[in-house]
Amino acid sequence: MARPLILISNDDGFDIPGIRFLASVCRQWGDVIVVAPDGPRSGAAMSVTFQTPLRLRLISQEPGLTVYACNGTPVDCIKLALSQICRRTPDLVLGGINHGDNSAVNVHYSGTMGIVMEGCMKGIPSVGFSHQSHSMDTDFEPMRVYINKVVKYVVGQGLPQGVCLNVNAPDVAQYLGMKVCRMGHGVWQNELERRNHPRGGEYYWMVGDFNTENIDAADSDYQVMRQGYVTVTPIKIDVTAYDMIDKLNSLND
Repeated sequence: MARPLILISNDDGFDIPGIRFLASVCRQWGDVIVVAPDGPRSGAAMSVTFQTPLRLRLISQEPGLTVYACNGTPVDCIKLALSQICRRTPDLVLGGINHGDNSAVNVHYSGTMGIVMEGCMKGIPSVGFSHQSHSMDTDFEPMRVYINKVVKYVVGQGLPQGVCLNVNAPDVAQYLGMKVCRMGHGVWQNELERRNHPRGGEYYWMVGDFNTENIDAADSDYQVMRQGYVTVTPIKIDVTAYDMIDKLNSLND
């Protein structure tokens, strides 16, 4: 019987510590193929490339682990892997480990979760892993046990059609455990800062503060993560507001 095939990508780059750690953990669960951007693509969400030719570069190959770099977006990486590299449909698609959390509404901006949603839409069980710290020196070792728990469950049990998982770890020395939570809310404020270019003229730099005051609740992934827990949030691809269908049918009157 063939070992499970695990496809991994991220939005930080193929040579970033987070994705290297995730690939190393997952090798016990199956053969790993990494197809990731050749540089940072944070905030890429589910964007794809139309105007630029896509290119793949083989970085390394050894038994159980093959790594490619791509000049496209995270979703480009998954599309290329599924159509050009993987000889069979992967048993699992993973995004991460992202440097920086993707809790709450940030799931909509995240290139890491774009990977996961693309895999999910292709009918493949898919999970995103993120860590609250942006530091390249972050110690991912405490996440190992939780990655193993989630991967073991998904490989063994699968996930319902149209459902994927968003896993976020806090930036603390020791986790209090893991909790399954709902997606939090919040809003980005003061997102753009106007600056003066040293060679003349103005430009704008993306900054921002994430504000959850009077919006979020104690049982959300964002707040539970801040308490020191690893959070698991099931996400659905179908975003239809079903409770509005009957109300909007009045438009036909």
